Amino acid sequence: MALPTLDTGPGSPPVTGRTRPGRLTRLDWRDQAIYIGFVVVFAVFALTLGDDGFLSGANLLNIVRQTAIIAVMAVAGTFVIGAAQIDLSVGSVAGLSSVVTALTLSATGNVVFGVLGGLGVGLAVGTVNGALVAYAGIPSFLVTLAMLGIAGGVAQWVSGFQPIPILERGFTLLFGSGDLGPIPSLLLWALVFVVAGAVVMNKTAFGRQVLAVGGNATAAAFSGVRVRRITFTVLVASAVVASIAGMLYAGRLQSGRFQWGAGDELSVIAAVVLGGTSLFGGTGRIVGSVVGALFVGLINNGLILAGLDASQQIIIQGVIIIVAVALARKH
Repeated sequence: MALPTLDTGPGSPPVTGRTRPGRLTRLDWRDQAIYIGFVVVFAVFALTLGDDGFLSGANLLNIVRQTAIIAVMAVAGTFVIGAAQIDLSVGSVAGLSSVVTALTLSATGNVVFGVLGGLGVGLAVGTVNGALVAYAGIPSFLVTLAMLGIAGGVAQWVSGFQPIPILERGFTLLFGSGDLGPIPSLLLWALVFVVAGAVVMNKTAFGRQVLAVGGNATAAAFSGVRVRRITFTVLVASAVVASIAGMLYAGRLQSGRFQWGAGDELSVIAAVVLGGTSLFGGTGRIVGSVVGALFVGLINNGLILAGLDASQQIIIQGVIIIVAVALARKH
């Protein structure tokens, strides 16, 4: 008995009963590239750098600690890029937040005031970024590039180019230096943000609206989505999360310093794009972004053990971003 056929139109092959339209037929290797790449790079480093301590428990835990803060910012970055925007100011905001937090703690000796001071930095910067992009119509690339310089300059100015020590043990234990049993507090922070981000992105109307705006802002507006409000919100959230990242740097390194977070914008973008979020908007993969952050941290760690310096690591990160964008699909 002949299998039924379906005429799909001129120039298209007929679909028979043996054909199974759906996800399996649309499977793209690029959807899994970050996971494959992570395993391959890990295996290469394990074979070539095993004698240099790459596989030691202390080194693997160090990779987790180093990438946890990037993973936190990558969660917020997924919403920004998913909405077809970009935030280049996150590294400078983190540095400014660490400085303001340290200065507030030094002046008041109160952890709550210190935290509020750091969060205030993110809220203020995010409000400016969001308002200029969403309501003034200035491209986010230009706004956040300018803010990168402004926040970095303010951090240098108010700190006098000097590190501000943090002596409040309660703050440092909560933000990065402490452990819950064998689990570093930085890892717990990352897990909280990943779970919250995944739930919001995949299970809420807000997450769907973010991706709708990124996919086609005009169509989203006709569907009743408040495009400007979504754009404003993701940029405010990005800056606030960057300010939390700055406090995590301050807690882990027990000081506020304008250098903390420098260059993190490259790492965050690389992590998000490598994780499967299209740089053209319309998609958002929180777990993929976290794996992307681990991948970037893995490469940096391996390069350090291999004897490469910081400038060479930045070059490699730039190459990674170019390759990731080249492989990304337009949605």
